[in-house]
Amino acid sequence: MKEDTRSLAALHLAVMLFGLSAMLGRFVTVPAVLVAGGRVVCSAALLLVLCLGTRTPLALHSRRDTALALGTGVVLAVHWTTFFQAIQCSSVALGTISFSTFPLFVTFLEPLVFHEALHPRSVLRAGLLLAGVLITVPEFSLANRDTAGIAWGLVSSLAYAVMTLCNRRLSARYPARVVCLYEQGTAAVVLLPALLLVPGDWTPQNLAGVAVIGFVCTALAHSLYVAAQKHVKAQTAGLVSGMETVYSILYALVFLGEVPSLRALAGGAVILGVAVLSSLRPVR
Repeated sequence: MKEDTRSLAALHLAVMLFGLSAMLGRFVTVPAVLVAGGRVVCSAALLLVLCLGTRTPLALHSRRDTALALGTGVVLAVHWTTFFQAIQCSSVALGTISFSTFPLFVTFLEPLVFHEALHPRSVLRAGLLLAGVLITVPEFSLANRDTAGIAWGLVSSLAYAVMTLCNRRLSARYPARVVCLYEQGTAAVVLLPALLLVPGDWTPQNLAGVAVIGFVCTALAHSLYVAAQKHVKAQTAGLVSGMETVYSILYALVFLGEVPSLRALAGGAVILGVAVLSSLRPVR
């Protein structure tokens, strides 16, 4: 099996788990910042145990890499908080569809950061993803909860685009587990005050939901995602991640009975088509 094919398979598995986290974020009833904080605390704790158990070297090679990893962790805290806010404000479908615009940001930021050519095909695909999101907007007013949720999703997508580019540099120099530990550990520190100060109803259901999000949908999924980026460009990884929307909608339909609107289905169809095209091209 070709290396690119294995990387794409790992990306798709990670995205399926990311989609599950979106459904669970709607399932629990605590505020979004608590879901994000609990997520990174669980994930960082598990990653630390794994790194210590396998005697993985944790030191980074330079202060620049350390600063980049810590800064990415702060961006990660912003990303996950706004992501869950988007889902809780609107729906799983709208939250994940709006988040999927981040390949558009990656497409234009990546050439600036890595001094690479901006390919017209990548611009076209990113534009199609954006069109898919615009189809879902009910009205251009933040007074509408669905529109507000989409706005939160766009903030989340921008944060994730920045994180994707940072991970491209870090994943080429360090094991994925180490990169994730630094980022999620930093995010846990950033969100710890919220866990201590923001009130929330921590029922067994909410505790279990956040634990699954942290251990399975974050520690495992994020490690797979970062590792796969060693052999897949950030643009491709971003476009493949558009399938998270489809997985999330299916999970929400089956487990929550949340039926997406025709607008959401139309936007999801556009995103799925672009994601499939992006995943087939590297294999060829």
